[in-house]
Amino acid sequence: MRACSPLPKNAETGMRSACVALTIALAVTLIQCSVIRRVDAPIVRISGSDTMLILTRLWAEEYMTRHGGVSVYTRGGGTATGAEHLVRGEADICAASRPLLPEEASRLARNFRTLGLSILVAKDALSVYLHPDNPVRSLTLEQVRDIYLGEIKEWSALGGRESSIRILNRMPNSGTYLYFKEHVLEGAAYSSTVETMPTTRRVIEVVAADPDAIGYGGIAYSERIFACPINGVAPTEENVIRDRYPLTRYLYFYTVNVPEGQVKDFIDWTLSPEGQEVVTRAGFFPIWSPE
Repeated sequence: MRACSPLPKNAETGMRSACVALTIALAVTLIQCSVIRRVDAPIVRISGSDTMLILTRLWAEEYMTRHGGVSVYTRGGGTATGAEHLVRGEADICAASRPLLPEEASRLARNFRTLGLSILVAKDALSVYLHPDNPVRSLTLEQVRDIYLGEIKEWSALGGRESSIRILNRMPNSGTYLYFKEHVLEGAAYSSTVETMPTTRRVIEVVAADPDAIGYGGIAYSERIFACPINGVAPTEENVIRDRYPLTRYLYFYTVNVPEGQVKDFIDWTLSPEGQEVVTRAGFFPIWSPE
């Protein structure tokens, strides 16, 4: 029997090129199929409160783990940013640490003929942050107001050390900034000496490093600092759920209309016992009283 002759070198090279081309074509096809599946998959878009970002991310991760094939995208930027994205149709849900402003609701009405739907999803203690080594261990609401108005400038006036108070503030697009201005400053302007921080995490970083600093933000971020009692009431779970803490507030989801489909299913899940357990894990408080 005659032995087979080896392929010419140019034929062997041609076969290799053909195999490579086929492999690339298959890979492109798989990628295209993957993209099609992702595009067709249900998507929930959440935008808004930086205070709530730690919570919305945990909700998204947990929900996607339990509901394969669903994508939940979350981004911060502040409540005002989330409201803007909702108005422009770029978000399905606005996460908000305050109620929508009249002008935001007015824009929803112009664009969608609706004032939007408000859904309570968690409770928060708007906390006043102090350094753990600060001798001041309690403040009244009036004292906090006077600090942020620039009327109290030294810690010694509050029983603390002989040093100037470093006042930290949030960005104006933050819902927490507006909530604090309304409920603590009673609408008055912040002192010109405040330092504006881009995020709650940055406020925490500065307060944790500077014994003379004071800041404010959500209770979920307070692990590295001292969350100061206000009017003698500490921001504990019991005090917040029972509305004893003076700066207790709700956290919200806003939608354009009554939610439907995947958005409704996601919101319903956040309000379920499983979803509210995530609220506790994130460091906030559930919307109902424990039994």
